[in-house]
Order: sequence, then C-alpha cells, then structure tokens
Amino acid sequence: MLEGVSAQPPSDGMSSDPVSVLVLAAGEGTRMRSATPKVLHRIAGRTLLEHSVRAAAGAEPDELSVVIGHGRQAVGEHLTTLENELDRRVDTVVQQEQLGTGHAVRCGREQRTSAGTVLVTYGDIPLLDSATLLALLREHRDAGNAVTLLTAVVDDPFGYGRIVRDASGEVTSIVEQKDATTEQAAINEINSGVYAFDARFLDTALERLSTDNSQGELYLTDVVAIARAEGRGVGALVCADNWLVEGVNDRVQLASVGAELNRRLLLHWMREGVTITDTSSVWLDCDVRLGRDVVLEPNVRLRGGTSVEDGASVGPDTTLTDCSIGAGAEIVSTHGEHAEVAAGASVGPFAYLRSGTRLGSEGKVGTFVEVKNADIGAGSKVPHLSYVGDATVGTHSNIGAATVFVNYDGVAKHHTVIGSHARTGADNMFVAPVRVADGAYTAAGSVITDDVPPGAMAVARGRQRNIDGWVAKRRPGTAADEAARRALADRENSTETDE
Repeated sequence: MLEGVSAQPPSDGMSSDPVSVLVLAAGEGTRMRSATPKVLHRIAGRTLLEHSVRAAAGAEPDELSVVIGHGRQAVGEHLTTLENELDRRVDTVVQQEQLGTGHAVRCGREQRTSAGTVLVTYGDIPLLDSATLLALLREHRDAGNAVTLLTAVVDDPFGYGRIVRDASGEVTSIVEQKDATTEQAAINEINSGVYAFDARFLDTALERLSTDNSQGELYLTDVVAIARAEGRGVGALVCADNWLVEGVNDRVQLASVGAELNRRLLLHWMREGVTITDTSSVWLDCDVRLGRDVVLEPNVRLRGGTSVEDGASVGPDTTLTDCSIGAGAEIVSTHGEHAEVAAGASVGPFAYLRSGTRLGSEGKVGTFVEVKNADIGAGSKVPHLSYVGDATVGTHSNIGAATVFVNYDGVAKHHTVIGSHARTGADNMFVAPVRVADGAYTAAGSVITDDVPPGAMAVARGRQRNIDGWVAKRRPGTAADEAARRALADRENSTETDE
C-alpha cells in the first residue's frame, strides 16, 4: 500500500511464465453522481485508478493494460501522464459498451495472445497493494489452477458476489447478489473481483460466457463454473485485510476508504519517527516524505510531493502542497504551494507562500505576509503585513512592516532587488523594476522608484504640513469637531493653569 513497503517481484522461485495485468476501469460510476469519471476521484493525492495501476506495476508484469470506457478521453490522458511517471508502458483498451466484467476482460484480451498468467483487478479498489497481487500470483502458480480468486470474509456481504464451496471446501461458483438464493445470500465469503487466470484457459472460457442472468451481461464470475465443469483447478486466496479489497462506488465509500488510507499513512510515518499530535486532523498524501523528529500539529494537510526534513515542525492550521521544508524549520498557520523553506527558517502565522517562493536558512516570513516568485536570502526577515512578489532579497536584510513590492504595471511583471544587510522602513512601496543596494536604508512611508546606492538612505515622501482649524471649517458639528474643540479647550485651560 505504501511505496517501498511491498513484496519483491516474482523472481523468488516462482515460474518465469509471462504475467499480464488487466485493470478494469471502464464503468461510469453513476452512484458517484459526478461529471468526473469514478476512477479519477482522488484519495491521498492520487486518483483511484492511479492507486490501482501503481499496485499492478509493482508486481512487475510483462504487460499492463487498462480497459477504459466512460470518460475515456480524460482517463486516457491521465494514464498517459501516469505512464511517464512510472516509466513503463501502460496500454489502454477501449470498451465501447459496458456489457459486464466478462465483456471488459474479453475486450482487454482481444489483442493479446500471450500465454502465462493474467491478473485481473479493478480501478476502484485503491488499497490493494503489490504484495497482495504477488501473493495471489504465487498461490495460483503453486496450485497449478486455471482460476484463483482473491476473496475476503466480511460481516456484511450485501452487494458482493458470494463464494460457493462444496462440502470439501472447494470453490464451485460465484453467485452475484441479485442471482443469489436465500441460502447463498447468507454466505459471508465474498468475491473481491480480483483473479489470476491461466491465459489460454481464460481466452477460451470468455467465448463461452452467456448473458443468461438478471442483468443480461457477461459475468466474469461465470468463468469459475466453466473451469469446474471442465475439471480444471479453481482456488481461492482469502485476503486477511478486508480493506485491501474494499471498492469505491459512491462518495460515502470514497470518504471511508480515504480515511483508512490516511490512517495507514499516519501510522507508517509515526513508526518512522514522526510525532503527530492529533491523528484525527492531520491528512497526508501518498507522495509526502517526512524526516525523523518532524512534528505535525493539529489541522495539518500535506499534499502532493511535500517533503519535511528532520526536526522541522508544521502547524497547527497549515496546508502545504508540493513544498520543501528544511531541517529544523518552523511553519505555523500557513498556506504554501510549490515553495521552498530552508533549514532553520520560520514562517507564519497567517502567511501565504505562493509558487516560486524560496526562503533561505534562518530566514523569516512572518504574520500576514504573502510571498510569490521571490528569493529571500539566508537570515533575511519579512516580519509582518507585507507582499513580496517577483523579487530577490539578499542575506540578513530586514523588510519593514506594511511593505509592498509593486511588481505589476497592468501589462507585465517586473523584478525588485534588495541587497544584503539592507534595512527598509515600514510602509514602503518598491515600484519595480528597482534595486536597493547592499547596506542601504529606506525611510518609513517611502515610495521607492529609483535605485538606491550602497550605504545610502532613501527618503521618498512629501513634507508634512498641518492646516489648523480644517475640521471646524469643513466638518462643523461632527463628532470629530466636538472632540477637537474639547481638546483645544483643555489645552487652553492647561496653559492658563501653568501661568
């Protein structure tokens, strides 16, 4: 289920006969009530189909194919991307009409004449892992079966096909829920839908399937009865972990399986040395990587390929997507995406790190600060209430409160450079393109439009003048006027007393 935590490929004494994996992913998934194909819904940062394909690829089959149908363009594009990420071929087969699982497998085998073993799995059982597929393959080969099923024993078998066995315990057939008798419906061993087939037997059996059932479809489950009728071996591997074969058919199941996968991810990382202070509110994607002694506080969501190095702390109330957090860094109440935070830096609370942000070691992005496409050097600080966009800030500089890097002129973005050991005043506007050199200062309230030389103090603000009596003349009778009159009267009284 977790990458890197799976069995070895089938090279440990098993037959070297070719292995093909067929992932069925053509269904519409009407119970999802969604414009998105069911298999493209996500848990832990991956689509249901991606989970399934990665598990199949982990078994290192000679051929890997996916049968697609509903939403084929979107699903096909997703598979192309996934093929590149996995660096292996993933073939697609289109099932024009969804006429049952037997029909789907028939479509998948039309262009295949390979011998060996065919593993059939589904695009909506995201917790199934490579280790379980390999165990099924091993059981199938060791027994010399024509068909080997992956089954599970559940408390509530409603909706699943039941495994019917004879008095000796041999599998005789699979009966679908709608075709089951009362006695068969009481069976709690269910068919997961995952199979290992002898390829040559499968190809001949598929041609013999019938639509003589309540759904008028070609059931792949009928292949079991065909094998039994021919006296071929039919076996079953009972999966001890029912979650591994839990399917997703609606939003309720999507949430349930997603929560279970998250629980397993948290358990994995805690065993690797991560402290998670509230497991009920921390959510991780599969591709997240965490170092030792990382601390995740409540309400943390780490998404995509986010990595957090040793000793860093994240949260509470933080969401990071595809971010890199260095060792010992502290991130509090922050939203970040495609950003890099170096070792020992601190961010937040209430900070927004947008794409292209790079904060140097021991640097600081503080309260109510937004950063976008900017390099902030080691030891430099943007403590509060500022926007830093399209900029480079050198090392050990300080950006005053309420500073805005004015990077957009309405047509194009422009770059600002602040040197090292610079000190910029509060309420500054840096109108790009502009450069403040090393060791320079800028005065509070300045609008900087010209370059500032090294070591200079830039002052860019109008001279203050006070217009006495303006409120009495322009706002007579207002609360401000009354307050001003009282203050003037108090001042006069104070002056008289002093005299």
